[in-house]
Parts: sequence; C-alpha cells; structure tokens
Amino acid sequence: QAQLVESGGGLVQAGDSLRLSCAASGLTFSSYHMGWFRQAPGKEREFVGSITWSASRIYYADSVKGRFTISRDNAKSTVFLQMNSLKPEDTAVYYCAAVRRSQRSDAPISATEYPYWGQGTQVTVSS
Repeated sequence: QAQLVESGGGLVQAGDSLRLSCAASGLTFSSYHMGWFRQAPGKEREFVGSITWSASRIYYADSVKGRFTISRDNAKSTVFLQMNSLKPEDTAVYYCAAVRRSQRSDAPISATEYPYWGQGTQVTVSS
C-alpha cells in the first residue's frame, strides 16, 4: 500500500528557510511523478511544484518560483522541497502527492490528477 510521509515543517520567521521531505513507501518511487501542494486555512489546496520521475522536468507556481526548489532522490524514495526567503503568505499545510508515470506523461499541476497523498506538514512563517 502506497504511503507518503512529509516532514520538516515548523515555525520560522520571514526570510528563513526550511527543507521539507516526503518519504515514499509501498510503491516503486522511480515510477512516479511527484507534486507538492499547500493549503492555507480557509483556502483551497494550491499547486506549489512538481517533478517528473526522472527529474527531467520541474514546474513551479509563480508565487514560489525563484524561492523554492524541488528535487528527488530515487535511491532513497524521497522528494524534497527546499524553501528559501519564506514569507508569511507561505504559511500552510504542505502536502506531497504521487502519480504513476504510466498514467501521466508529465508531472501534473492539478491536484485532482494525483491519487496518492501524504498527511501534510505544517509550515508557519511569522512576520
């Protein structure tokens, strides 16, 4: 059974950095595209970024482009989200998601295209 577990969230000040990790188990990680999403209180879940199974293509939301970096280590079945220059508006629960590359030719940016999700990790950025 596929399982995704996020970690690395916390409370930081504006301008600080955090590195989120998402460890996958129960699936062949290198066969999956991965996505990062976030959801702030009272708001819909929004796309942060995604990475193809081989890391050949990486996509970012405009709101995080230049500040956030997605990477993956297929040998460790882990995807990372490096977040720099954090802003209070980055405060949200961050989720990782997975979709089999046989189902999608590219890493989706829509949450509805990901069947597997982690439980989320809270990121709070104080001003």
